[in-house]
Amino acid sequence: MIRTFAAVNVGSFEIELGIYELSDKVGVRQIDHVKHITRLGRDAFQDNRISYPQVEELCENLEEFARIAKGYQTAELRAYATSALREAENRQIVIEQVRVRTGITIRVLSNSEQRFLSYKAIAAHDADFQKAIQKGTAIVDIGFGSMQVSLFDKDALVSTQNLPLGVLKLREMVFEAQVSQETAQDVIAEMVDNEMVTFRKMYLKDRGIPSLIGIGETILTLYFHVHSGAGSGRITLEEFQNSFDRLSRMTRDQIEEEFEVNAGYADLLFPTAVILKRMLEMTGAQTIWMPGTSMTDAIAAEYAEEKRLLKFNHNFDNDIIAASRNMAKRYKCHMAHIQAVEAAALTVFDSLKKYHGMKERERLLLQIAANLHSCGKFVTMRDPTDCAYNIIMATEIIGLSHAQREIVANVVRYNIQKFRYDDTRFEAQASPGSRLVDPANLPLLVAKLVAILRLANSMDRGHKAKLADCRVTVKGNRMLITTGYEGDVTLERLAIGRTADFFEEIFGIRPELRQKKKV
Repeated sequence: MIRTFAAVNVGSFEIELGIYELSDKVGVRQIDHVKHITRLGRDAFQDNRISYPQVEELCENLEEFARIAKGYQTAELRAYATSALREAENRQIVIEQVRVRTGITIRVLSNSEQRFLSYKAIAAHDADFQKAIQKGTAIVDIGFGSMQVSLFDKDALVSTQNLPLGVLKLREMVFEAQVSQETAQDVIAEMVDNEMVTFRKMYLKDRGIPSLIGIGETILTLYFHVHSGAGSGRITLEEFQNSFDRLSRMTRDQIEEEFEVNAGYADLLFPTAVILKRMLEMTGAQTIWMPGTSMTDAIAAEYAEEKRLLKFNHNFDNDIIAASRNMAKRYKCHMAHIQAVEAAALTVFDSLKKYHGMKERERLLLQIAANLHSCGKFVTMRDPTDCAYNIIMATEIIGLSHAQREIVANVVRYNIQKFRYDDTRFEAQASPGSRLVDPANLPLLVAKLVAILRLANSMDRGHKAKLADCRVTVKGNRMLITTGYEGDVTLERLAIGRTADFFEEIFGIRPELRQKKKV
């Protein structure tokens, strides 16, 4: 069975529609693509709001997209927006006007969601992607509003950072300065260096980065120019340098003619090339792989995965977990204790499946919270949970929405603090696309995860993994934590007792520690 799907990307510089055929045999295949240049990004980045003329133009274009999608008899249309709407103060008004006039509901992606989707689109190139991330590789995602650098090593995501180096912002800065092409190159390179200095110290060090993976609309344009859309998608350092030297000597009119783009887009290509050149120099990479993916490809890949028409061999949840563990290491957490708490939390969660009503995504959020529950101690040993909350909210965890990151931060904060159901920090209930529970039940979700984390933390109170072999069973209104550990578990018994009241309040089940006696 073939399903037709429409994906709409409301970007900073252009809005685009992709029509796709999806099936379990051929996977994802694009059959049509339409795009319009827009000034949403210029409005949002300069004035922090989208002007009425731009809203009018957006609605007109989306009405046209809706008609095209209807003509293809698409099963569904999904519209996602990125940095322009994300940064606009009047985004809710814009979204509502679009919904009323076109019937299209726009979902605004957080930066981490946007980059994670792009990363999934690359992973659709399964064999090439798996090969690329086995060795040190950095995904350089250059957008109109910002740039994301995600570092992989041995099939694991080491770190990801968002930098304010979007090509639209760089173009505006260069135009404002009214400098020559040569000076512009030096200025942009200096800005990249300034933003990358901390990332380089913390993550690159002696790590080898033999190749980069370049994604983004302007990168795609550069690639098609170098190879005319043919080839493996890989460009050597020498090929890139030759192309860069030629581009740096071109005027805007020459770039328009050579790349077959309009004047506004032509001005974005040189900043893109400068960023890539500096990244190659900083990392020592010898090749760039450009898989040729777009945001609409990413939206289609996500939809196909949900409908089980596309299966990724790569485990994305493991990347999210690996990123949280690397974050715990960065803040000097006691990793043996972290591992013990994580294992205990998952054991308790799984034993309560019939009672808590939570699913795999909530299980993942609990796992992340277990990994990060003590990161606040890096700042202060006194009242560390508020510090932990701020650290988590200030750190992007790729693959989590803002709402989901906020849930993790609150679970960690209430690991020690007295729980408040009316906490005004539960802002996630107003965030669209959390895909978890009814917003009205959000405090209860946080409370459930807090109760499990507190119990898991108490099960390793002495930081010696005494209950590593424990078995957790629920009988009636009691949860029996049975261990064969022969030493003293007084500390763990007392700690479990202190968490029992809150656990019982939430689940109606009281945890008890039982120690098998040696015969």
